[in-house]
Amino acid sequence: MGVHGGLPPGEGMTEDGTITPADFEPAVKKLTAEEYEDQIKVLYEAFTSAQSDLEDAVATIEVLEKEIIEREIEKETQEALLSEKEVRIRELELRAVKASKKVEHLEPELEKMEEKYSREKNRVSTVFSIAEELDNDLKHAVVEMKARDDWYVDHMQIFEDLNKAIKVRYEMIERAIEAERKSQHMARAFTERMEDMVEARASDLAEADAESKAAEESTASVEVVDATPEDTAEEAVEEGAEEATEEVAEPAAPETTSAATWADGDDPWAE
Repeated sequence: MGVHGGLPPGEGMTEDGTITPADFEPAVKKLTAEEYEDQIKVLYEAFTSAQSDLEDAVATIEVLEKEIIEREIEKETQEALLSEKEVRIRELELRAVKASKKVEHLEPELEKMEEKYSREKNRVSTVFSIAEELDNDLKHAVVEMKARDDWYVDHMQIFEDLNKAIKVRYEMIERAIEAERKSQHMARAFTERMEDMVEARASDLAEADAESKAAEESTASVEVVDATPEDTAEEAVEEGAEEATEEVAEPAAPETTSAATWADGDDPWAE
């Protein structure tokens, strides 16, 4: 027995597939209790089946609605992305146009900059080569300075000894000059003193000569041996002259020697 109570499909049924009450009442009256129970079971099974199908359909509808919503969201998102991409594309196109215009204006400047770059590159290469040469010279100079410093450190004691010797030498020269200055001063003083002594002795001799002449005149009548006073005066004059000559000659000798020695540029203290 089918869902429609044993009726053939299309008979006594409405357009929506249900049985009309007019057709259903005679059929129910004709059924027995068992058939009626079976019919109810069949209807219940059909109802449960339809209910499960309905639930499945509702679930499917909900799923489809969710999918539709998600697709709508995706569609809106894609449309937004497309609009953004279109805006971006337009901006890029505008930038490309502007860049092309800039390129047209900047091509001459680019050529000039390339020329400047080539010139500067040559200059920089020249400067770099010079810098390398200077660096090599600097390294060589550093090595030479290191060698010089090492040599100076190794011979530092010699320089110190030489400096001390030079100082001692200057001190010796200063002492010698001071001694020579004192010697010359003493020689001049001695010479002046000897000149004074010679002058005094000469004046004494002159007075003695005058006195002897006066004595001769007063004793002209008396015969006296003339040779005695004259010989005495001459001997006195000769002795005074010899002593003065010896005294002057003795201090003059070292002065002449010293003056000649210093004038010749020789150092008498070198020994």
